[in-house]
Amino acid sequence: MSLRKAVYYHTTIRSCVPLWLVLLLAIPIADCTHLPTPLTDSPDLPIPVTGLSYGFYRKSCPKAEHTVKKIMKFFLTANVSQAAGVIRLLFHDCFVQGCDGSILINDPQGEQAGTPNQTLRPSAFAIIDQIKAELESICPNTVSCADVLALAAREAIRQAHGKRFEIPTGRRDSLNFANNETVLKNVPAPTFNSSQLLSSFSSKGLKARDLVALSGAHTVGLAHCSSFSDRLSPIDPMLNAEFAESLIQTCPIHSSINVAINMDMLTPDKFDNKYFDNLVNGKVLFDSDATLLSDSRTHPIVEDLRAKEHEFLSHFAISFIKMSMVEVLTGSQGNIRKVCSVLNCNTSNSASTTRDSYVAADIDAPSSYASM
Repeated sequence: MSLRKAVYYHTTIRSCVPLWLVLLLAIPIADCTHLPTPLTDSPDLPIPVTGLSYGFYRKSCPKAEHTVKKIMKFFLTANVSQAAGVIRLLFHDCFVQGCDGSILINDPQGEQAGTPNQTLRPSAFAIIDQIKAELESICPNTVSCADVLALAAREAIRQAHGKRFEIPTGRRDSLNFANNETVLKNVPAPTFNSSQLLSSFSSKGLKARDLVALSGAHTVGLAHCSSFSDRLSPIDPMLNAEFAESLIQTCPIHSSINVAINMDMLTPDKFDNKYFDNLVNGKVLFDSDATLLSDSRTHPIVEDLRAKEHEFLSHFAISFIKMSMVEVLTGSQGNIRKVCSVLNCNTSNSASTTRDSYVAADIDAPSSYASM
């Protein structure tokens, strides 16, 4: 190729290839069609905290994210409602000593025994264990349980018809777990008012828009009667009257009946922005949801995310990523557990998890906390 032609190519496709490379290779390049495709359709993703990066396992375990996707698809195809259980699992992990996988440790004194965590679905824990077991078989001691949980929750959103987005990885697993007192102190209750919620989220570095966007995850999942029965006697004036009567039919006042119902009765298995329609129309279950409408700090955000679904999905993705990076352990901090449900020092005493364990797994016993 002549220098004149090289200069021509440089001036016409300079956004793709620098002049020195054209001169070096001396080959014609007509366009940019073979450049790598972006991993995400979200161009303004949060910058990863130190130690995390997008595509962290690209070289050390190239099949990591595909494996998570494959197993999540296997279970969500059979029962898409499992998505909500996995998403909630990440939330409860990140709000207690950071996104370190400590919620996954099955110990009588651990976080799973904490009051807010007693309605976490056994099937959600089983799914994470299955993914981890598969990853250990192809990339031993490489992918942390904390990352497995974060990737699985992201995948749950995608497979429930939510937005496609990437999340940073590189988390390490905790060497310990929190006690019940710490869990109670950090996990927001469904009875919280807006000020309590804003304070709780602020303590994790999350803002009002993050609170409202993440609350939109209540567009999927379930809740037990006990988590909203206080709004039925007397009937909360913020509840739609007909909706309240239908709830009373399902959850009779002063009754021991404590069934689980859909948090979004319009599109219960789809990750969309119908939660905000429900909120404005007085058809949400928790005080912590209703309070977002009555506070001037959050009400405008509710209306904004209600107006355009793509706005909600985009803001949710950003807030989800921010939450997934709360107080993470990276580098030499923590370790990589071989089995997510036990600390490495106890791994030899653990039983392996099989895929069959998912099929029979159901919702945990009810409590006063949400049961998404």
